[in-house]
Amino acid sequence: MVLLSLTASHRELDLDALERLSMGSASVGRTVVGTCRPVVGAVVISTCNRFELYLDVDAPLDGHTVGHATRHVAELVAGESGVSTQTAVGSFTVRTGPEVTEHLFAVAAGLDSMVVGEREIAGQVKRSLAVAREQETTSKTLELLFQTASRTSKRVGTDTELGAAGRSVVSLALDLAESEVSRWDTSRAVLIGTGSYAGASVAALRARGCTDIGVYSQSGRAALFAESHGVDAVDDLIAALADADVVVSCSGARGRGSHPGTTAVVGARDVPRAEPDTSPHVTAPGAAHGDGAQVGASAQEAGTPGPVSSQDRPAPEASLGHVLDAAAVVRARERAADRAGDEPEPTALVVLDLALHRDVDPQVADVEGVLLYDLASLKAHAPAVALDVVGQARDIVDDAARAFEETRLGREADAAVVALLDEAEVRVRAEVDDAVARLAEERAAAGDPPPTPEDVDGVARGVRRRIHADLHPRIVAVRAEARARARAQEAAVIEGAESITRAAGTPAHRTS
Repeated sequence: MVLLSLTASHRELDLDALERLSMGSASVGRTVVGTCRPVVGAVVISTCNRFELYLDVDAPLDGHTVGHATRHVAELVAGESGVSTQTAVGSFTVRTGPEVTEHLFAVAAGLDSMVVGEREIAGQVKRSLAVAREQETTSKTLELLFQTASRTSKRVGTDTELGAAGRSVVSLALDLAESEVSRWDTSRAVLIGTGSYAGASVAALRARGCTDIGVYSQSGRAALFAESHGVDAVDDLIAALADADVVVSCSGARGRGSHPGTTAVVGARDVPRAEPDTSPHVTAPGAAHGDGAQVGASAQEAGTPGPVSSQDRPAPEASLGHVLDAAAVVRARERAADRAGDEPEPTALVVLDLALHRDVDPQVADVEGVLLYDLASLKAHAPAVALDVVGQARDIVDDAARAFEETRLGREADAAVVALLDEAEVRVRAEVDDAVARLAEERAAAGDPPPTPEDVDGVARGVRRRIHADLHPRIVAVRAEARARARAQEAAVIEGAESITRAAGTPAHRTS
C-alpha cells in the first residue's frame, strides 16, 4: 500500500482558482474509490483554504497504476469543477509516503493555514475522516493516519503557545471589523448561514461583548439555529442590514443547483438556489469549518450526503449568483438613511465574507459607507507568528510523522514476520516433543519417575528461548527488506505521478 495525496491550497493557488477547482468536490472521494480499482481508500478535506484528497493506493512497483490513478482523480475533479484536466493536474501538489504524513500533520496542527495556528482545521480533519467512514471510502491506513494527525494536533495545542493564541479566521475577521466598531456591546451583528462556522461566529462575537445578533438563512434554518444559540432569527434581510453594524456571511450557498420555482430572497436579480437537504454537495450535519468555511454547495446549510449525478451539478452560470449583492446592500443603506432622518449618517457597515464560493458580490465594496473583507483580504492581513513558536510546533509534527512512518513501514513486514513466528512455533513444538521423549527415556532407564509438567515447561522455555534467539536476525532482515521495498515503491509512485504531471505540460509539485 502507498499513501498518495493531491492537495491544492491558498499557498499554491489564488482563491479564485481554488474556488473553481473545489466546486462539487464532496463526491470525489466516493467516486474515485468506486471507479479506480488501485485506490482502496480516500479521504477528502475541503475548506475555504484548501481542497485535498488523501488516497490509499495498492500500486505496482513501476508506478504506472498510481500515475493512472493520479490522472483519473484529476479528471474527476475537472469534471465536477468545470476546469480542464490539464488545469486540474497542474493545480495539485502531489505527495507520497512520508511527505503525505508530514503535510497532513502540519495541516491538522494549523501550520499550513491562512491564519497560522488556527484551531478550527483540527475539527475539520476529524470530520473529514467521519464523512469518509459514512461514505465507506476510508481504509485501515487512512484511519491510522488521520487519527494520529488529530492526536498530533492536540499535542501542538496543549504543548505550545500556538494553541493558546485563539487564532482563527473568524477572530481575524472581527479584528479587521474592530476599526469601524466603536463598541461591540452596542453593536448589531447579522449572520448569513447557519452551519457550525456561524456558531463559531456567535461565540467570537459574544466574547467581544456583542449580544445583539441576528441570523438569516435562505434554507429556512434560521429559527432553529436562533433557538439553539440564543440569537434572533431574521426573516427580512434588507431590514436587518439596515440596522446592522457588522455582517458575517458564511453560508457557502453560492453555486447551488437550481430548483424550479425557488429564487434567492435578496438581490436585484432572481438567483436560483436550492432548498435544504436537496443539494448533493454536503458534509456531515453540523460540520465545523476548520481552516475557514467548509466548501461545496450547501456545506454550511448541511443536509444529507448523497450521490452526484450530472443533472445535480450546478450549471456554470449558477455559480455567478451571490447570496448578497450590491443592490440589496444599497437598499439597506437607503433604508438606514431614511430612518436616521436629520440624524448624522449611519455608521459604516462592515461585511465579512468568509465563504470560499463568495457569498457577497465584490461590488458591495463600491457601495458608499460599506467596508467588505473577503478571504483574500484576510489572507493579506493574517498576522505572523513568532518563529520559535512555529519551530516548536514543527518539531512536534516532524517527530510524530517520523514515528508514524516507522510504524507504517513496519506494518509492511507484519505478514512475513507472522509467518516466521508461526514457523518457529512449529519447530518449538517438534523439538519440545523430542526433548521430553528423550528425557523420559533417560529417566526410565535410570528407574526415575517420568518428567513432571514442571519439567516439560522448563524444557519448552529453553527450546523457545533458543529458537527465538536464532529467529531474531531473520526478523530484523525481513523488516529491513520490507522497508526497502516500501521505499522503492514510494519512489516509483513519485515517478509515476510526476510522469502524469509532465504529460500534462505543467511543473510537478512536491513540497513538504
